[in-house]
Amino acid sequence: MSGRKETVLDLAKFVDKGVQVKLTGGRQVTGTLKGYDQLLNLVLDEAVEFLRDPDDPLKTTDQTRRLGLIVCRGTAVMLVSPTDGTDEIANPFIQQDGA
Repeated sequence: MSGRKETVLDLAKFVDKGVQVKLTGGRQVTGTLKGYDQLLNLVLDEAVEFLRDPDDPLKTTDQTRRLGLIVCRGTAVMLVSPTDGTDEIANPFIQQDGA
């Protein structure tokens, strides 16, 4: 085993593509991945933050805030996923009214 740290994720295929990043504390941003390092620090361009519901901080709303060029610290990154090829679906485990 070498002494060199290697990231578990291969983010090279997402460079210059849209990604969604979830951060500790509940923040969620999307943007174009411009760079990263072995500590998972991410550089996002044209970043947009999804604002949280004031009543329930764990839920995001449809309101957004433009951030521009940002750096997401690697220790705060919980999830990185591509924005292309993903769709939001209804939760199949929630009981519908009248069912």
